[in-house]
Amino acid sequence: MRKLLLSAALLACGMGAAQAADLHEAWLAARQQHPDMAAAAATRAAGEARRVQASRLWNPSVTAQAAAGAMGSQTSTQGAAFSMPGTPQASGVGFDTSVRSGPGTRWGVEARMPLYNPERSAQGRQLLLSADLAELQAASVQQQLMLRTAQQYFSAVLAQQQRALLLRQQEATDQALKEAQDRFALGDSPITDVREAEARAQANAALVQAADVEMQIARQALAQTTGWSPAQLPPLHLPASSGNETTALRDGKPLAPLPHWLNLAAQDNLQVRTQAQALALAEQEATKAARFASTKVDLVAQAGGDHLSGSGRWGSASNSARQYMVGVQIQVPLYTGGQLDARQQELLRLQDKAQADLDSARLAVAQQVRASWLHLQAGAARTQALESALRSAQVRLQATQLGRQVGDRTTLDLLQAHNDAMQSQSNLLGHQTHMAQERLQLMALAGQLDEAALQAATDTAHMLAPPTP
Repeated sequence: MRKLLLSAALLACGMGAAQAADLHEAWLAARQQHPDMAAAAATRAAGEARRVQASRLWNPSVTAQAAAGAMGSQTSTQGAAFSMPGTPQASGVGFDTSVRSGPGTRWGVEARMPLYNPERSAQGRQLLLSADLAELQAASVQQQLMLRTAQQYFSAVLAQQQRALLLRQQEATDQALKEAQDRFALGDSPITDVREAEARAQANAALVQAADVEMQIARQALAQTTGWSPAQLPPLHLPASSGNETTALRDGKPLAPLPHWLNLAAQDNLQVRTQAQALALAEQEATKAARFASTKVDLVAQAGGDHLSGSGRWGSASNSARQYMVGVQIQVPLYTGGQLDARQQELLRLQDKAQADLDSARLAVAQQVRASWLHLQAGAARTQALESALRSAQVRLQATQLGRQVGDRTTLDLLQAHNDAMQSQSNLLGHQTHMAQERLQLMALAGQLDEAALQAATDTAHMLAPPTP
C-alpha cells in the first residue's frame, strides 16, 4: 500500500519512479556541471603551481644580456708607468684615447645560486602555505555547494510532498462537498454544511495553486544547480526515523557527545583552518620584512665584454674589454631610512589582526556546533511529539468519518479532521527534512561532510509518502 501511495504521489507531480534520483545523484550532477566546481578545480591547480614554485626557489638562475648601437668613449690616464722590450721603463706617462662615434657591442652572462636568504626562505614557506590555503578554499567551495544542493534537493522534494498532501486534502474536501450536497438534497443536512464545504474546497484549491508555484520555484532552483530538467523531481530520502534523532546521524551510529563535535570542529572546520593558514601567512610576511631577512649570500659566476671601434681625436681607434668573476657575493643592508622598520610594524599589526580573526572564527564555529547539536538533541522529542500528533489525528479522522456516517459528526467536523491530519503529516515531513539538513550541517561544521558522508546518508534513507487518511 505504501509503494502504491508513493507512486501515485510521483505521478501526480508529472514523473514516474523510474526517473527518480536520490540526494547523492543530485550532488554528482551538481559536481559535474556547476561553475563553482570549475572554480574550485582552478583554485586547486593554482595551489599546486605554488608548490612547484616553492620547490624551485633555490635553483640557480642564469641571465644573459646583449646590447649594440652607436657608442662613444674617451679616457685619460696620467702618471702611469710604461715599459716595452728594448727600452727602459718610463714613469709619469699619460695615455689618452678617444672614439667619438662608432659601432659598439656589449654582452654579459651571469649565473647565480642563493646560498643564504631568509627572505627567500619565508617566501618558500608562504608559497607552501598558500598552496594549502588554496586546497582549503576549494574544499570550502565544494562543501558549500554540497550543502546548497542538499538544501535545494530537500526543498524541492518537500514541496512535492506538500503538494501531494494538498491534492489528497482537496480530494477529501470535494468528496465531503458532494456528500453534503447529496444529504442536503435528501433533507438530511442543513445548507450551512454545503456552504462550509464549498468554502473549504475553494480555499484548498487556492492552497494547491500556491503549492504548484512553490514546487516550480523549488524545481527550478534544483535544476540550476544540478543541470536536471525542472520536470525531474526526485523522491524524498531522509535518514530512517527511529523516534530518536540522536541515534541516526550516520550509518546508524549514535550521535557523539557535544565535546567530541567541538574538538572535531576546532581541528577540522574549514573556516577555522582557513583562518589559521591566513595567520601563518601573515607571520611569514612579517618575517620577510625583518632586518635580518634582507641579508643575502649568493654564489655568482659572471662573464662579460665590451667592444667599440671607430674614429677619434687621434685617428682610428678601438677599445675591447673582457671580464669574468666566480665567487661569493654578500649583500647586507646597513640603512634603509626607516622604511623597512615601518613596514615590519605594519605587518606585525596585520599579524595581530589575523590572530584575532582566528580566535573569532573559533568562537563562532563553536557556537554554531553547539546550536546544531542541541537542535538535534531537541529534535528527538519533537519527532516523537509530531509522530504522536499524526497518529492521534489519523485516529480522530477515522472516528469522525464513522461519526459522520451515523450522524454524530457534522461535515464541518469531518473537514476539520481532514485538515488536522494533513497538517500533522505536513509538520512531520517538514521537521524530518529540517533534521536531515541539520545533521548535514553539523557534519560540515565538524569538517566531516564529504561524498562518503552524503552517500552514507543516502544509503540509510527511506522514502516518505503521505499516509492513508
